[in-house]
Amino acid sequence: MAFIDYYKILEVNKNATEAEIKKAYRRLARKYHPDLNPNDKEAEKKFKEINEANEVLSNAENRKKYDKYGKDWKHAEEFEKAQQQQQYYRGAQQQSTDDFSGTDYSDFFESMFGGGYSRGNREVKFKGQDYNAELHLDLKDVYKTHKRTLTVNGKNIRLTIPAGVSNGQVIKIKGYGGEGINGGPKGDLYIKFHIENHTKFKLHNNNLYTTADLDLYTAVLGGEITIDTFDGKVKLKVNPETQNGTKVKLKEKGFPIYKKEGDYGDLYVTYQIVIPTKLSQKEKELFAELNKIRP
Repeated sequence: MAFIDYYKILEVNKNATEAEIKKAYRRLARKYHPDLNPNDKEAEKKFKEINEANEVLSNAENRKKYDKYGKDWKHAEEFEKAQQQQQYYRGAQQQSTDDFSGTDYSDFFESMFGGGYSRGNREVKFKGQDYNAELHLDLKDVYKTHKRTLTVNGKNIRLTIPAGVSNGQVIKIKGYGGEGINGGPKGDLYIKFHIENHTKFKLHNNNLYTTADLDLYTAVLGGEITIDTFDGKVKLKVNPETQNGTKVKLKEKGFPIYKKEGDYGDLYVTYQIVIPTKLSQKEKELFAELNKIRP
């Protein structure tokens, strides 16, 4: 549902007066009227666009809302009550719909100005107000899909939180907003997630990153170590002569991918070689001996 520039459709600038808008509408409506362009689908489409643009710009309240929210029209419902919309819409429907019955409206128009209406009884149906909520979770909480109860406007809502949901992500729960007006649909609930990471893992694009200490002897001679992953411990084989900063990848041991059950990112482990301290005299002598035999 892309933003529609009604001023462009009527070929007027944003500062056009009511008279200029009315004049432009009449001129274009005559030009593209279906009676003058029989079987012309493009003219019919243009005529509907012109009629829709006039529906908004010829009404002061509709135009004010359109100018205020513009490209951010999707958020208009968050700022205005559905009942307010009903009041100014009743005035708007008198303008051009009486002259041209059967005109369809775009998704943009429906979303911004509250939905359809019945021309017979002038009853306007409005979608209920959308609700917004925030949910604060820990990274560990979204590693697996789970259910949680959220209280919104005094009502408890049982939700399924999908694994892999990310920080700042917004999820829409359809039909969990305010009640509709005149039989209109309920609004929706938008939940914004705030995910805090209190683990030792860093997360980036579903991949996890961590470090593992490696003693000098294992790094030189090779061996096996046990490390922590996000959901348990695993054993890793260490190659002889492993260098400090060496990075190994554990495939699909990362974070779950949102809405892709069973798919995970990878885990990257960086080795940090720990130099031994408080050496015994014997150890010092052995290191000295090794130093002598190295070329």
